[in-house]
Amino acid sequence: MATTDPRVKLTVVQLLHWLVAGDYAAIEWFTSGVRLSASLLRQATVDYGRTLVMPPASALDQLDVIEVDGSNPRSWSVRVDLWTVEEGRSDLSLECTLIDRAGDLLGAEVDNLHVL
Repeated sequence: MATTDPRVKLTVVQLLHWLVAGDYAAIEWFTSGVRLSASLLRQATVDYGRTLVMPPASALDQLDVIEVDGSNPRSWSVRVDLWTVEEGRSDLSLECTLIDRAGDLLGAEVDNLHVL
């Protein structure tokens, strides 16, 4: 992970909790529905056909994070490998943009949820 801002990991963990719980509406609310709606997130998960689970803590310490040069406010592009009951680390990944703002969590936009 290329950032020292602890809110990057906290925000990703929150997004993953909602995704694993199937609370797509919470993700849509949190991201203001930018790029992916609750129905598109649900469909991508259903199409994958496996049961999402939280990744192990060690995987969350190795997030693929790139700070966006010259962004104002400061922002990061993040890719997270998802985990399933059936596979462990899966081919499914969550890609999002995290945006600096006041508070414990960063702003977020889900860019994609897809098989790599």
